Amino acid sequence: MQYLWMIILWVLPLAALVYLAWHLWCLLPLAVAWKCLLIALGVGAFSLLFFSVARKFDTLPLPLASACYDIGTSSIMVMLYMFMMFLVLDVGRLVRLVPKAWLYDNWLTTGILAALLIGIFVYGNLHYHNKVREELTLTTDKPLQRELKLVMLSDMHIGYHNRRSELARWIDLLNAEHADMILIAGDIIDGSMRPLLEERMAEEFQRLNAPVYACLGNHEYYAGDHDAEQFYRDAGIHLLRDSVVLADGIAIIGRDDRTNARRKSVKELMDVGGAYTILLDHQPYHLERTEAAGVDFQFSGHTHHGQVWPISWITEAIYECAFGEHQRGNTRYYVSSGMGIWGGKFRIGTRSEYVVATLKN
Repeated sequence: MQYLWMIILWVLPLAALVYLAWHLWCLLPLAVAWKCLLIALGVGAFSLLFFSVARKFDTLPLPLASACYDIGTSSIMVMLYMFMMFLVLDVGRLVRLVPKAWLYDNWLTTGILAALLIGIFVYGNLHYHNKVREELTLTTDKPLQRELKLVMLSDMHIGYHNRRSELARWIDLLNAEHADMILIAGDIIDGSMRPLLEERMAEEFQRLNAPVYACLGNHEYYAGDHDAEQFYRDAGIHLLRDSVVLADGIAIIGRDDRTNARRKSVKELMDVGGAYTILLDHQPYHLERTEAAGVDFQFSGHTHHGQVWPISWITEAIYECAFGEHQRGNTRYYVSSGMGIWGGKFRIGTRSEYVVATLKN
């Protein structure tokens, strides 16, 4: 399994890069020097992705580090769509629908492909910045002190690409709901603590006009779970790490992320009397265990719904529920595609969202 992941994470992207470089070399009607330069720029942009994963930008000035992060993580998405375009053309050649001349020293094909890429990613960026407000009604026969308005979100991924100015806009959206409480299902932090501390992002969370409860996600572990815990404290966020809190008559359960192999089971956390239960569990695996434990509602994130099509097909194949509402027995679920995003700010075939739920009898 370890070698399989090595192939997926390293060999396949590098093979795709070679495939794209060869196609661009054949297609671009330019002098050799210009072809070399453009391909070198593409390879350089892609290499920034590996520097980003290895956290090599923390010593750079913040604006430069952010630019390198955006370029590197965006390059993998641009590569994906370029790969699909050339693959369609290659298949077209095999079935004799695409003339060979279209793929060799052709300005028209170059222009069409460039226009398609620009159009797709301009749309994807605009669509990302449009945050969808998803309404949800939860009903229960269990006693409630009063009807509650809950704002729920996941996967903010604040850091080099989601900076304080963007976080401030999200906080304004959440405050406009005047919720009774805010629930966050992990991955508030993207990976590096440096931009959060340097821009003092904890101050933005302190502006929230409702109590905030959250669990950890896998990216908090990438940042360092102890540093993440300190940030949560500074931000005024109530971290639920394999723990339960009773708030406004309901039980909110926060599981540690499955990165921690020794985390408690849902069943171990279910000593809540007869209260209505909401489980925050970042990664939506083993939904049957939540049902068996008798949880009323589970809120998760992590999948991003694949972030861009056709990766959404992969997440739908991996998870029982990769996005949206779901039900097993008496347990309801919602898997969010996330408020923020990892990497390049593009949503293609998916959406950025937050959930506004009404809990009532």
